Amino acid sequence: MQPNEWMKLDNQLCFAFYACSREILKLYRPLLSPFGLTYTQYITLLVLWEQDGITVKELGAKLFLDSGTLTPLLKKIEAMELITRTRDKTDERNVIIELTDQGRTLQEKMAEIPLKLYENTKVAEKDIVAMREHIGAFLHKISEATSGQD
Repeated sequence: MQPNEWMKLDNQLCFAFYACSREILKLYRPLLSPFGLTYTQYITLLVLWEQDGITVKELGAKLFLDSGTLTPLLKKIEAMELITRTRDKTDERNVIIELTDQGRTLQEKMAEIPLKLYENTKVAEKDIVAMREHIGAFLHKISEATSGQD
């Protein structure tokens, strides 16, 4: 590609990810609104449904969110009575996030959301899986390149 071609918006990988992310979030909105959840709250719960009782630091690492973003998010989810936040008795610097019974029950109620989302895209499951794997590998390479740049 010629140097001047790199400066076109349509040739920017970051813009393709940005635009795609915005469109995917539009698809999530009507699926999550009956539960009163935002997308970020939803992905937080997804992590906890996989691994309950993790620290804020572990949760932030999984979600690529810093504590300044995570703390108000967790306060809102706690106010919804879906999680609890408690100081670790062995190391008070750590805050442990745990699902409440209501938070665990919500998983069953929301189980169809990923399928409904994929149905709305009209993209074949194999293509979604392949795309997710490619993006995951790309994210891993970017994370390695940017580690220590905070």
